[in-house]
Amino acid sequence: MWKKLTTELDSLLENTDHPITTLANAAAFLFQNIERINWLGFYLYDGKKLYLGPFAGKPACTNIEMGKGVCGLAALKREIIIARDVDKFPGHIVCDTDSKSEIVLPIILPDGKLFGVLDIDSAELARFGEEEKEGLEAIVKIITKKLTPPNSALRT
Repeated sequence: MWKKLTTELDSLLENTDHPITTLANAAAFLFQNIERINWLGFYLYDGKKLYLGPFAGKPACTNIEMGKGVCGLAALKREIIIARDVDKFPGHIVCDTDSKSEIVLPIILPDGKLFGVLDIDSAELARFGEEEKEGLEAIVKIITKKLTPPNSALRT
């Protein structure tokens, strides 16, 4: 499944599109094609905090401080975080009470700068594991490649 999603996403996204367009299409495509999730979106880093970017699902929190919640911690540590039970995750930020588990992947540009995070929620406990982590890492690599086209400055 993940190889197919990666290939299709790579074909869908254009290197010449504005980053918001890239993220909007990625969010819509992934939300439609990843089973058993109830929210998927991007939080973008502005140099101080994360702010809500393109997403699919219910309305969400608009700003997240670095180090706060699953997203803020993943961004601060620049590590993938899987919360198998969000109610047991210290400092979890509740945007949708239906969400029971979450995976957050940092998006790091080739120059080492933090661009933001990909956040995915599920109404199932322990929805995300090693298979999803590996598959979504490949997805984030495709998105990062499309955000940083050759011979072009990132346009935010």
